[in-house]
Parts: sequence; structure tokens; C-alpha cells
Amino acid sequence: MDDFMRAAIEEARLGWSEGGIPIGSVLVRDGKIIGRGHNRRVQDGDPTAHAEIDCLRNAGRVGSYAGAVLYSTLMPCYYCSGAVVQFGIKQVVVGEAETFTGARGFMEEHGVKVTLLDLDECKQLMRRMQQEYPELWNEDIGK
Repeated sequence: MDDFMRAAIEEARLGWSEGGIPIGSVLVRDGKIIGRGHNRRVQDGDPTAHAEIDCLRNAGRVGSYAGAVLYSTLMPCYYCSGAVVQFGIKQVVVGEAETFTGARGFMEEHGVKVTLLDLDECKQLMRRMQQEYPELWNEDIGK
């Protein structure tokens, strides 16, 4: 596992420690993290504050996303995948997609290279949250 996925996992753990959903994300360009975030839906009372969106917001206006890579501890949902496609991010590295399959096909259909790392650490974070707070998870994914 590289340092960028470690940083995304740190973000996920931070979100969990704040009472939120443990999903983290970082945006990397030219070998440097230019944005980081975690799911803040619970903390902010904002249903749109998914980890990838929080990360993009925290990166601010970056001009072009050419060459940028988005790291996420969980396969992005359609909402976040839409942002990836909209902004022209061409590579996404994902910690896991077992606890939530997300929108991998959608991104790939739009020319995004998706790399799935299948990390136990990411799965364990999500499984714990889903077991302890199933209603919170169901709310996050619109069930």
C-alpha cells in the first residue's frame, strides 16, 4: 500500500473518530496530495458531504485535473463517480469494493482507469460501521 492510500485511510479513521462514516479520500497530482477529505455527512448534517466530494472541496479550484489521481477507501458511488467524470479525473485508486460495489462500471465507461486494491483494513472499517450503525449506512446510500 502506498502513502496516498494510507492518507485516505487516515481520513477514514478521522471521520469514524468524529462519529461519522469511515470513508476517506485524497486527491494527488504530481506526486503530492492537493486535497483530502472524509465523509462528513453526519458531522455537517449534509447529505452531499461524501468523502470524495469533501476532498474535492478541500482541494479548491485546481484548474485542470489532468494527471490527477483520486484515492478513496471505498468504491465511489454514482454521485461521486459523476464528479470524477465531470471534472475529467482519469484515474481512481480504491481501497475496497466488497462492502459497497459503487459505480466502477460507470467510471470505466467514461474512460476512467479504476484500480481496486482490495484492502482488508478498508473492509474492516466499513464492516464495523455497517454492523454497529446499519441505519446510518442505509441512509448514506439512500435506502
